[in-house]
Amino acid sequence: MDSSAQVLLVGAGIVGCSTAYHLARLGVTDVLVVEQGPLFATGGSSSHAPGLVFQTNPSETMSRLAARTVETYAGLELDGRPCFHQVGGIEVAATPERWDDLKRKLGLATAWGIRGELLDPRQVQERIPQIDAARIHGGLHVPTDGIAKPVRAAEAMAREAKRLGVRFAGNTEVIGFDVQSGKVRAVRTTRGDVAVETVLCCAGIWGPKIGRLAGVSIPVQPLAHQYAVTGSVPGLVAARDEVEQPILRHQDRSMYFRQIHDRYGVGSYQHRAIPVDSSEILPTAAPGGGAEAPSEGGGWKGMASVQPFTPEDFAKPWQDACDLLPVLRRTEVTEGMNGLFLFTADGMPVLGPSNEIDNFWVAEAVWITHAGGVGQVMAQWLTGQVPEIDLRQADLRRFEDFAHSPSYVAERGAQSFREVYDVIHPQQPPEHPRPLRTSPFHDRQRELGAVFLEANGWERPHWYESNKSLVDGRDIVQPGPWAGRYWSPIVGAEHQATRERVAMYDMTSLARAEVTGRGALDLLQRLTTNQLDRPPGYVTYTLLLEPTAGIRADITVARLDRDTFQVGCNGPRDIAWLRRHADETAQVRDITGGTCCIGLWGPRARDVLAALADRDVSNEAFRFFRAKRLHVREVPVVALRLSYVGELGWELYTSAEFGRRLWDLLAEAGAEHGIFPGGRGAFNGLRLEKGYRAWGADMWSVHDPDEAGLGFAVKTDKGDFIGRDALLRRRESAPRRRLCCLTIDDGTVLMGSEPVFADGAPVGHTTSAGYGYSVGASLAYAWLPAELAQPGTPVRVSYFDQRHPATVAADPVFDPEMTRMRC
Repeated sequence: MDSSAQVLLVGAGIVGCSTAYHLARLGVTDVLVVEQGPLFATGGSSSHAPGLVFQTNPSETMSRLAARTVETYAGLELDGRPCFHQVGGIEVAATPERWDDLKRKLGLATAWGIRGELLDPRQVQERIPQIDAARIHGGLHVPTDGIAKPVRAAEAMAREAKRLGVRFAGNTEVIGFDVQSGKVRAVRTTRGDVAVETVLCCAGIWGPKIGRLAGVSIPVQPLAHQYAVTGSVPGLVAARDEVEQPILRHQDRSMYFRQIHDRYGVGSYQHRAIPVDSSEILPTAAPGGGAEAPSEGGGWKGMASVQPFTPEDFAKPWQDACDLLPVLRRTEVTEGMNGLFLFTADGMPVLGPSNEIDNFWVAEAVWITHAGGVGQVMAQWLTGQVPEIDLRQADLRRFEDFAHSPSYVAERGAQSFREVYDVIHPQQPPEHPRPLRTSPFHDRQRELGAVFLEANGWERPHWYESNKSLVDGRDIVQPGPWAGRYWSPIVGAEHQATRERVAMYDMTSLARAEVTGRGALDLLQRLTTNQLDRPPGYVTYTLLLEPTAGIRADITVARLDRDTFQVGCNGPRDIAWLRRHADETAQVRDITGGTCCIGLWGPRARDVLAALADRDVSNEAFRFFRAKRLHVREVPVVALRLSYVGELGWELYTSAEFGRRLWDLLAEAGAEHGIFPGGRGAFNGLRLEKGYRAWGADMWSVHDPDEAGLGFAVKTDKGDFIGRDALLRRRESAPRRRLCCLTIDDGTVLMGSEPVFADGAPVGHTTSAGYGYSVGASLAYAWLPAELAQPGTPVRVSYFDQRHPATVAADPVFDPEMTRMRC
């Protein structure tokens, strides 16, 4: 047993082997992989997984990880045997709603660079003769999907990693960690201690246990998933390999099918959620044959990750399976299991460094579908590179403390299980637990008939039924069924009325940090692109960049006094970044939960605030992008004169205890000026018209400021900052792409993530989309090649498999001179 390693990986399943393989290919070979079970059928989820690889996903991150996984697996073989059968995948639609969704998913596949096609029932049956074509409307076919052989692929990658110098230790259990000064110094195993520089936990269903040993919370929930294998199916043959038919998903019944020689493997998510306590999962007692050859029977025996099959849960799925594939009535289920694997609160993996320990990293809740790609990006990340696939949606640090609680993880994890194959609208809120995080205005909002959606636990009003009268006399364009799922005409009325009067927007859910200390300015200057060395009272819009010059986040920084800054962030990930770079001279404090904010915006905003404030709020005394501490009557407020909706106004911050009083004062003083509460629906449309980018929706780490139209927020002459040198190198050549504003010429309202075409070929994809009720146009932002970014350029956008004409527009389409905000 080695006594030291530069990198120690816990777990030799598919994720551990993939990461070791990619680390070795990057030249990092002082790597030790320890596995409590046997190598390489370890008895974890990789050993029993059916191996389906469907690449199309609403998340670009997940689709790109899956596509990279296909590339990895397709290039592997073990002793002359393939590790991936690229037989294609077909998702069928048994309802009109699902058929519409497959049209949408074709657009997603095209947007993310995955080739797909829609098939009619006859074409589906040509590829899968056993299917009852009369029961389906058609299918989505992706020819590069397929079946992975997880144990075989893991061993193939491990062999190559070992050839390059990586070591593997089977039957070696991690029993503790030597943690000193916030870092792991050594890993304690049943075969001795190992001094380490970095630890990566990719132990799968045992991950939470390993995390607890180190004092790290890994918010995942093991759940059991049913999988059964039939007897011989008449007419089903595989001449060359065990699988030649495309893999099949019947998502209207939460089921999938894969060929195994002359039998079918059938998986179901239709049953009740069956959670398992991770602390009760014992190591695998003896080697198992894995799911590599279930036809031999008993392949799952001895695996700790396999629970007994529950036939009562499979009764209805089996009936549904026989309805879709009638030939199954001539066979029966011969073996089955309830296999454990991990779910998270939002259905995404948890990747990256932990908050608790500097050198303890995590790669958990990773399915076979994405493991090859995850291993590659984790290897890049561990070696100090910026992963070439953006991982914002999978970063472990996206979760706040409440989202690590066992009850939250269990409840949301179970919901993620139930929704695996559901048609999920991008705005669809989780059901439980709610309400979880509420602003001090919540009771008032309920009284006003607020319709709440949820984000990061926060209840956020999308519109207010009390504003129904605002609709009278207005011509409000109604979106189609999909874009209009969580919509009311009140959204359009609130949008227009904000530009006419004055509205109060609850901005409490935006993350905020206070950065203080004599080193606060130096910290922020090193991390951000804009010049922050300005007198107290200034507010600056700026960016956090990756070392590659990709946009890590956009933030606002208000300098309240010499050594105190209020930083408006996108979430806990940004606050973790600030803390990671801070030293003893700067303190970073998350103040989100203890404070609240009202955006007071509209042409009458000054009339309202002037009647209450104890300081002059005229344009001459309180300029645009300035900050002041003042009182709104008796309420102490930090007022920032800026506006995300493109109108005169302020963000008004106070401590949570004064929140309701602030709301009531503004509502009372604003009554004569027609004040009303505005929801997020109107807010999003207003910011689209103004061309304000939303980080995570419009730009992320693969885009630089110039491409995103944010070059104005970069001052390279201010001195060094993270990403500066890389950005200067990028500027030596013209940007290859641009974030552009589109008007959808026929008025169709989009949702985002639609492919954009020019001359019949896909050239980009949309990001944010909605209707501009002030300008009377359907709007979308899109990433396009630079040569197509000129205003007036015609393109077409595919929405539910229909091509809609669109035109590149000057950005922004509303008040480009910004006169309304600066008055």
